Amino acid sequence: MPLFWLLATGFWIPFFLKGGLMDIFDYMNSGDYEQLLFSVDKSTGLKTIICIHDTTLGPALGGVRMWSYAREEDAIVDVLRLGRAMTYKSSAAGLDLGGGKAVLIGNPLKDKSEALFKSLGKAVDSLGGRYIATDDVGTAMKDLEQIRTTTQFVLGLPLHLGGSGDSTMPTAHGVVRGMQACAKEVFGKTDLKGKVVAVQGVGKVGSNVVRLLHEAGAKIIVTDINKAYVQAIVKETGAAAVDPDAILTTKCDIFSPCALGAILNSKNIARLRCQIVCGAANNQLEAENNGEEIQKRDILYCPDYIANAGGVINLALELTGYDADVSYEKIEHIFDTATAVIARSKKQKIPTSRAADLIAEERVAASRKLKPWFSGHSEH
Repeated sequence: MPLFWLLATGFWIPFFLKGGLMDIFDYMNSGDYEQLLFSVDKSTGLKTIICIHDTTLGPALGGVRMWSYAREEDAIVDVLRLGRAMTYKSSAAGLDLGGGKAVLIGNPLKDKSEALFKSLGKAVDSLGGRYIATDDVGTAMKDLEQIRTTTQFVLGLPLHLGGSGDSTMPTAHGVVRGMQACAKEVFGKTDLKGKVVAVQGVGKVGSNVVRLLHEAGAKIIVTDINKAYVQAIVKETGAAAVDPDAILTTKCDIFSPCALGAILNSKNIARLRCQIVCGAANNQLEAENNGEEIQKRDILYCPDYIANAGGVINLALELTGYDADVSYEKIEHIFDTATAVIARSKKQKIPTSRAADLIAEERVAASRKLKPWFSGHSEH
């Protein structure tokens, strides 16, 4: 059965944002979005939404998130937020890539099939290279291999297929470099030895963050809704474990959110007992003013898309020829980017979240004067 395409260029979708009914075009206009693609395939069960936020700097790169959303409106909100964050991440990292995201509605534990991901690949391919897919929460490299059978616009493939392999360790490495930049500001040195770090979420990236922290001599506290993940990383590293509900109030030097987003809101920020927040999760702030609330508590926040850019830096090299040494050399500069964000925050007396946004927005704005949207048909 052919795919049915529903493109957001001439219709109105009522959905809920911040508790109120909103015209989707108003939201997209306010956030400078370019495109939103809805795709369904009854024969495979495909229900996916692809967001292209901005292609000023290049094709929109972003992961495919597979999740059992309670409401379709939640999926729309998620893909819009995540797509915009990818623009900021790539821009701040100095990459010639735009931002996008895909959400695949379904249970990643029981709804996956080869046909489903091939169908998703057709949806990606219909965009002609304006969006490039990679893995995210709920998807893995083997899923990307199936997507690759129906589109060339995929990054994060195994090394034997010309890809960069697993990007979770590069992502984790960048997070730790962000922590070190914050530690230098707060504690006067980059050394994390003896520092207490509470890691929320020990999945693909979070577990590697724990491993690197363990090598650095940090004292680690972990939690996850998946008890098996916790047991495995505790056995491997000797980390202490707490219940998921307790991690936010755990006394520590650094709180590292490495699970899902929107964990930092007005209520939870008031409960934090740390001096630094730096983690791998995307969209950690539930609302824009949360950055200011963190700052008022004298907690140094390393914006998520600054700290977790290691993965996208690693993936971007596939477009020009992957080299692991070059990748890690570039990821090291996350320390410099985080330091620049902190310096701008102090100079302008603004939250670090806003300082990071300004750095990303200024680069996009400068490029927008020189070239239009990326038109597609990228070769890689």
